[in-house]
Amino acid sequence: MHKKQTVKACVITWKQFTNKGYSAFASLKRVIRISVLSVATLGVAAQAEAVLNKNSIQYFDNPEDYSGQTIEEVTVSGTLPPLTQLLSARIVTILTRQDIEQAGVQSVNDLFKLATGVDVRQRGGYGIQTDISIDGGTFDQITILLNGVNINNPHTGHLTADFPVNISDIERIEILEGAASRVYGGSAFGGAINLVTRRDEGNKLSIGGQGGSFGTLDADARLSLTLENVSNRISGGGGRSDGGTSNSDWKKGQIFYQGDFQNQNFDLDWQFGFSKKAYGANTFYSASYPDQYERNERYLISVRAETKGKFHFTPQAYWNRTYDNFELIHKQTFGENFHQTNVYGASIGGYINWWGRTAVGAEMRHEGILSTNLGKKLEEAQYVDVRGEDSIQYTRQDNRTNVNYHVEHNLILGRWNLSAGVLANMNTCVDHKYRFYPGIDISYRPASCLKLYASYNKGFRLPSFTDLYYKSPTLTGNAGLRPEENRSTQLGATYHHSGLIGILRGFYHQGKRMIDWVMYTSTDTYHSANFDLDNLGFQAKVKLDFKELVSRDIWIQSLDMGYTWMHQIRHDKTEIFRSNYAMEYLRHKFVANLNHRIWNNLSATWSLRWQDRMGNYILYGDNYIDEKTGYLRGFDTGKLVSYEPYATLDLKVKWTATRYEVFAQATNLTNHSYFDLGNIRQPGIWLMAGARWNLGF
Repeated sequence: MHKKQTVKACVITWKQFTNKGYSAFASLKRVIRISVLSVATLGVAAQAEAVLNKNSIQYFDNPEDYSGQTIEEVTVSGTLPPLTQLLSARIVTILTRQDIEQAGVQSVNDLFKLATGVDVRQRGGYGIQTDISIDGGTFDQITILLNGVNINNPHTGHLTADFPVNISDIERIEILEGAASRVYGGSAFGGAINLVTRRDEGNKLSIGGQGGSFGTLDADARLSLTLENVSNRISGGGGRSDGGTSNSDWKKGQIFYQGDFQNQNFDLDWQFGFSKKAYGANTFYSASYPDQYERNERYLISVRAETKGKFHFTPQAYWNRTYDNFELIHKQTFGENFHQTNVYGASIGGYINWWGRTAVGAEMRHEGILSTNLGKKLEEAQYVDVRGEDSIQYTRQDNRTNVNYHVEHNLILGRWNLSAGVLANMNTCVDHKYRFYPGIDISYRPASCLKLYASYNKGFRLPSFTDLYYKSPTLTGNAGLRPEENRSTQLGATYHHSGLIGILRGFYHQGKRMIDWVMYTSTDTYHSANFDLDNLGFQAKVKLDFKELVSRDIWIQSLDMGYTWMHQIRHDKTEIFRSNYAMEYLRHKFVANLNHRIWNNLSATWSLRWQDRMGNYILYGDNYIDEKTGYLRGFDTGKLVSYEPYATLDLKVKWTATRYEVFAQATNLTNHSYFDLGNIRQPGIWLMAGARWNLGF
C-alpha cells in the first residue's frame, strides 16, 4: 500500500484511454509516463491484474530522468469502491505513519489536532474525554471508522472516540471533510475519519512505555505472527493518571486483535477490540455539578471478505456493545445512570471494473439501548438487571433499524475523474419511507502536479438517544427531534511537485434541522432543539520536504502548515441565551509542525497550534456545599464569558536506532493557561518520557 513511484516533470501526459485493464503503478516497480491509458485505470486500487499495452505505457528505467514528485498508491476512504489517493475525485487528508511517529502527542485522540479542519475538545489530558468534529459541526455529526468499520455510538457521540488501539497500532488516519452519507450512511453529516491499523508482516514484537507529569504511566505491547497465509496482530495497553486538572484522574486498558487470510480467490479480514476506562468526568454535562464520574466498557467485532476477479464481492458483518455508568455526583446515586448500547450490522455488495468502476451495496444497521434514563418506559416484567449491580435494573429501552441501498460509479475520462452515486435510506424510528442522498465529485488534472476538485454531497444524521431522551436537573431531551440534513458544496485544488504539497479548499455546508442543546433564558435548563445553521469557510495547507526540495540531506527535514477559517449563519428568529455545542465553533485554526535533525539519530518535532473559538460559556465561581442536599455544587454567576484565542507549543525529541527509540516530550511547553470548554481550565505543561523496543524473531 505504501510502495512509491517517483515522477519527474510537472507536465500533461495523459492523452487517450483504451478499454484495457492495467495493474497498479506501484506494482510495476518502474517509473512510467502515461500517454494512452485504459479507462480501467480504476483497477489501480489493490490487486488489479496486470494487462499491459505496450502502446499505452512508456517506461523510464532511470528515475533521475523524471521529476521529484512522490505519488503513494494508498487506497483511501471517500468512495464506495476502493480507489487510490491518486485517483480519488475528492480531497482526503492523510496523517501518515511518519506524521504519527513524529507527533508530540499523548494519545490517539490528540493526533486529530494535527488536522486543520478537525476540532478536538477535551475535558482533560491524554484524550480521555474527547469530542471530535469537522468543519464547524458537532461531535455527533461525523462517522468514525476503524479499518472501514463504523464504530459510532448511538448513545452519544461523547463516547465514540473510545478507541481500543494504541498510537503504535496505527498506520495512517484518513480524514474526509464534508457530507459523505452516500458512502457511510447516517452520521456522516459533516465528514468521516477512518483509522487504519498496521499490517506488519513476519514475526515481530514491539514494547513501549512512558511516564511523566501528574503521576501518568502508560505502557503497551504489540505482537505480529504470520503463519503461511494467515497474519495475526494483537496489542494491549493500559495506564493511569491523576489528571492535569481538577476531577480529571483516569485509568484505562485496551486490547486489540486483527487477523487476515489471503489466497488467490479471496481475502478475509477480522478484528476484535476491547477498551475499559474510568475517569473523573470534569463537568461533563454541567458545571453545576463539578464532581461527575464515568465508567465504560466497549467491545467490537467485525469480519469482512473480498473476492478476486472481475467482480469483487465484499460482504461485511460487525457488532459493538458499550456499557456505561455515569455518576452526576461521584459515589452518589442521585443523578446516576446506567446504559447498555448494542449495535450490529451487515452489508453485502461489491464492485466491478468495466467502463470505469461501479459499486452497489445494501446495509442493515440495528441500534438499541437499555437504560435507566434513556428510551421508552418498559413494563415492570420487562425490566433487565444491570450487569454487576445489585437491585438496579434497566427500566427503559429504544431501538431503531437503518436500511441503506448504495450505488456509485467512478470514471476517468482523459484528465477528468468523476464519482457519482446515491444512497436510499429508510429508518424505522422516522416514518418507514425511503429518502435519497445523492452526491457527485469531479476532479480535473490540467498538469501532472495540479488537480482541481468540485463536489456536492447530501448528508443526514439521526438524533442520538441522549438527544431524544436525556433527563437530568440541567438537561431535557426532546423525543420529537427530526433527523438533521446537510447539503455540502466544496471546491479545492492540490499541488504536488518536487517536495512541495499544497492544498486549497473552500466549503459551504447548509444545515437543516441542526440539533443542539440550548438555553432560552439565563435561568433555563438545556433543551435539545432543531434549527437551520450554515457553515462556510476555506482551508489552506502546505507541506515542504526539504530533502526533496534541495536534492540533498539537510538538518531541516520537513515543515507543514495549515489554516482554516469558518463562519456560521443561523436561520432562526427564536432568541436563545446560549448554545452548548453547535455554535461553539473554531473561527480560526492554525497548525504548524517543524521536524529537524539535531545530531546523528537525534531529531526534534515542534508543533504550534493557535485557535480562536466562537461562542461563550456561563461563568461558574467557587464550588460550595449545597445546604439542602449536602452535595458539592458549582456557583452559577449567570454571566456569559466569550472564549479567548490561545496558542500551545509542543515539543518531542527522539533518538531513533534500528531496534529501539527513546523520546521525551512536552505538551503545552509554555505552560499557557486557557479554556477550550466552559469552566475547564486545560492542563499546563505536561512532561513525558519513554522508550520503545522493536524485536524480530
